[in-house]
Amino acid sequence: MPYSSILDTIGHTPLVELKSFSPREGVRIFAKLEGQNPTGSVKDRIALAMVEQAERDGKTSPGCTIIESTSGNTGISLALVCKLKGYHFLAVMPENVSPERSKLLEAFGAEIVTTDGSRGSNGAIELAQRMAADHPDYLLLYQYGNPANPRAHYETTAVEILEQVPDVTAFVAGLGTGGTLMGVSRRLKEHNQATQVIAAEPNLGDLVYGLRNLDEGFVPPILDLALLDRKMIVSSEDSIRFTQELLWREGIFAGVSSGAAVSTAVRVAQRLDKGNVVTLLADGGWKYLSTEIWTKRIEVASSDLKGQLLW
Repeated sequence: MPYSSILDTIGHTPLVELKSFSPREGVRIFAKLEGQNPTGSVKDRIALAMVEQAERDGKTSPGCTIIESTSGNTGISLALVCKLKGYHFLAVMPENVSPERSKLLEAFGAEIVTTDGSRGSNGAIELAQRMAADHPDYLLLYQYGNPANPRAHYETTAVEILEQVPDVTAFVAGLGTGGTLMGVSRRLKEHNQATQVIAAEPNLGDLVYGLRNLDEGFVPPILDLALLDRKMIVSSEDSIRFTQELLWREGIFAGVSSGAAVSTAVRVAQRLDKGNVVTLLADGGWKYLSTEIWTKRIEVASSDLKGQLLW
């Protein structure tokens, strides 16, 4: 049956077993491919959820301006949703994001305001909040504190995972806004309290696209650390190495945060005698082609990425 809108194709992403990464017989690793969403990332889920919640709450009107700080994926997802729903979208983003992200935002008709790259995402968040305060007609969705963010994963992502792998021993995802981890953790632990939920967190000072270290100074309001069993540190070098190996060993073309997630999932799996480890690959590799990480030596790729915004 045909879909009535591209928005109806959000979610229901495939889950693929990563057989070449399994440490031993009886321990299986699965990856949920969020790059299969319309704009190529997991953020399509929360963009649609946040906008539709705002509509239900009566916060939108035809042609209104929706504003959000972004380092790329959420902004691109919101640009698509706003375009189809008739809203103007204003993306506030650091100047040093990868060029693919800016071009995709422009392609979807978003207006872009850039901030000082040295301030990272925190600078973009602050400017978006100031602009929303100065323009009462702007609607700031604020993904870092919007309950619709984790709820989208509770109601969709986690439900899909349990349909695909009913017996989840451990779930691993990168630590970004915290929405994926919070929503999935809550649902999985309702299903089985013994399920372990692990966050992949970059080294303090290390840069990994899409992820953040909480010691950098900003803790997303939606993040409840009680829903995490532990955090595991992952280096930028390991993130790049596993991003490369995902393509070379499994044919999966994914972004750098996916390499971080798989690296962490493998470490979790190595501690098990048997069980199922599920990880989430947040986006595809298309937005990272300009980094050339698949054709460079790991140490060179890691060094070259340090000048770009990675979360």
